[in-house]
Amino acid sequence: MTAAIGESTADSRPVGGGRGMSPAAVARERVRAVLPTRAILATMGRSPRKDLLAGLTVAIVALPLALGFGISSGAGAEAGLATAVVAGALAAVFGGSNLQVSGPTGAMTVVLVPIVARYGTGGVLTVGLLAGVVLVALALVRAGRWMAYVPVPVVEGFTVGIAGVIALQQVPGALGVRKPEGDNPAVVAARAVRDFAAAPHWTSVGVALAVAAVMLVGVRLRPALPFSLIAVVAATVTAKAAGLPVATIGHLPTGLPAPSLGFLDLSAVPALLPSAFAVAALAALESLMSATAADAMSVSERHDSDRELFGQGLANLAAPLFGGVAATGAIARTAVNVRSGAASRLAALVHAAVLAVIVFAAAPLVAGIPLAALAGVLIATAVRMVQVGSLRALARTGRGEAAVLALTAVATLAFDLVTAVVVGMLVSGVLALAAVAKATRIEQVPLHADLPRADHHEEEQALLAEHIVAYRIDGPLLFAAAHRFLLELTESAEVRVAILRMSRVSAIDASGATVLGDAIAELRRRGTLVLVSGIRDEHHRPLDALGVLDRLRADGHVFATTPEAIAHARTHLHDRDAPAGHDVTAAVATGPAVDRNPR
Repeated sequence: MTAAIGESTADSRPVGGGRGMSPAAVARERVRAVLPTRAILATMGRSPRKDLLAGLTVAIVALPLALGFGISSGAGAEAGLATAVVAGALAAVFGGSNLQVSGPTGAMTVVLVPIVARYGTGGVLTVGLLAGVVLVALALVRAGRWMAYVPVPVVEGFTVGIAGVIALQQVPGALGVRKPEGDNPAVVAARAVRDFAAAPHWTSVGVALAVAAVMLVGVRLRPALPFSLIAVVAATVTAKAAGLPVATIGHLPTGLPAPSLGFLDLSAVPALLPSAFAVAALAALESLMSATAADAMSVSERHDSDRELFGQGLANLAAPLFGGVAATGAIARTAVNVRSGAASRLAALVHAAVLAVIVFAAAPLVAGIPLAALAGVLIATAVRMVQVGSLRALARTGRGEAAVLALTAVATLAFDLVTAVVVGMLVSGVLALAAVAKATRIEQVPLHADLPRADHHEEEQALLAEHIVAYRIDGPLLFAAAHRFLLELTESAEVRVAILRMSRVSAIDASGATVLGDAIAELRRRGTLVLVSGIRDEHHRPLDALGVLDRLRADGHVFATTPEAIAHARTHLHDRDAPAGHDVTAAVATGPAVDRNPR
C-alpha cells in the first residue's frame, strides 16, 4: 500500500472563491467544480483497445476479491458483486482519477463486520448510504486537500493492522467451520481453531493453503498473470470433480436487484451516524491513497481529490440501493489497471461491465466456488498488503515512527480502525510537538558581528562582554518549547543588559508569548535591562494581544535591529556608571553590520 498522499490538481475550479456571489451561486459553482467536464469524459475515446484489455484484466482479478470481501463483510457474495458493479461504474465516471478502480476492499470489510454483527445487513446498507452523503459533503467543502496530513507511520500501521484482521477473518473459512459469534477477529479466529480441533477435517485447509501458495508464488514468477482467478478456478474444478466435502458460496441471484430503500430504518440513523462517519473517513483516505498511487505509476496523470471524494460519495449512495456495501478506491486493482495499460476511466467502466455480465450469465458457476478457496485468496492478499521494505525503512527513520506504526497496528487488531487511527494521530502529534520543542534554540551570540569594524577594539569588546549579553532565539516559540526557553534564559549569568534577538523566531503562540513575558519580567526583577530587537510583523499580534511588550515599548526598549539595541545599551551603561576615561558613546553603532541578519 502506498503510504503517502500527494497533492492533486483541479482543472476547472471557479476563480475568486465565491467573493461577491450569493450562497446559491456559490453552491452551484461548488457542484460544477466536482462534476466531470467534457474534456475529462472525452479522454475515454483516446485508446479504447488498451482500456478494453485493461478492464478485462482487472475484472478477472476483481471477481474473487469482490466475492471474498462480500462474504467477509457478512453481507454475502452477492453484496460484494453488486458493490463492484455499481460503485465501480459510478466512481469511474464521476471520480477524480482517470485510472482509479473502486469496489469492496479489505480495509472497508474490517469496519463493516462489527456493523453487520450488531445491526444486520440493513444496518450496513444504511451506513453505506449515510457515508455517501458525508463524502459528497466533504467534496463540496473541498476537504480533499486535508487528507494529505495523515502521517505515513499511521497509514502504514493501519495497513499492517488491516492485513492482520483480514487474515484472521479468513480462519473459519480456511478451516471449514461455521463462523463463531463475536466481534473481535482474534477472538473469533481462536474460537474457530477450537472448533476445528474438536472435529478436524483437512480438506478445506488444503484448499485454502493451495490457493494462497499459488497466488504468492505465481505473482513472483509471472506478475502479469491473474493467479487469483487461476487458483480459484482450479480449486473449484478439482473440488467438484473429486467430490471433496467443502462448503461453497451457494445460490447467487442472476442479476442485480431492483433499486430499493426498503432497508432504510430512519429510527436507527442516529445510532449509525458514528459508524457512517468512520466509513466515510476510511473511504476518503483509502480512495485518495489509491489515486495518488495511480498518479505515481503513470506518466502524466494527476487526480482531483475533491472530484474523487464526490465520485466515491455517489458510488456509496447508489451501491446500497442495489444491495451493495460501502466501497472505496482499491489500490491493488488500480495498480493492475495501470500496469495493464489503461489510458482512461473507460477501463474501470469495462471492469464493472464484465462483472455485471458475470452476475447475469455465470451466477450458477460462481455459486460453486469453495469458500476455502476465497479464504485462501484473501489470506494471500493480506500477506501482499504488508510491504516489508517500507516497514524497514520507517523503522530506520527513528524509534518514534516505529512506535507509532506498531501502536496503530496493534490498536487495529485489538479495537477497531477508527480507534487505531485516532491513537496513531495523537501519538504522532505528541512526537511532532516534542520535535518542535527540540528545534527551538536559545544561543548566546557575540556582539562584534553587529558592530562596525571601527568598534572592534579589545577594550571595547571586553566592556561589552562584561555587561551586555545578546541571545538569539531560533525556531518556533510554541507551548511545547516555551517552558524550556524560560528556564534556559533565566538561568543565565547575571548581566547588566540582555538583548533578545527575535528575527529568527519562526512562529509564536499565546503560550510562547506568555512565557516570553514571564522571562522578561524575571530579568527585569533582577535589575537587568531587557532590550528586544527584530520582531517580525506577523508576531506582533500575539505579543500585543497579551501586552508582553507594552512596558518595553513605552520605555523605548523595542528596536528594529540589533545594532540599534547595542547602541542603546552602550548609552545606558555610560549614563549609569561607565569606567572613567572610557567614552563608550564615542563609537555609536552606525554603519553597516557584518551580520547578514542584524535584527
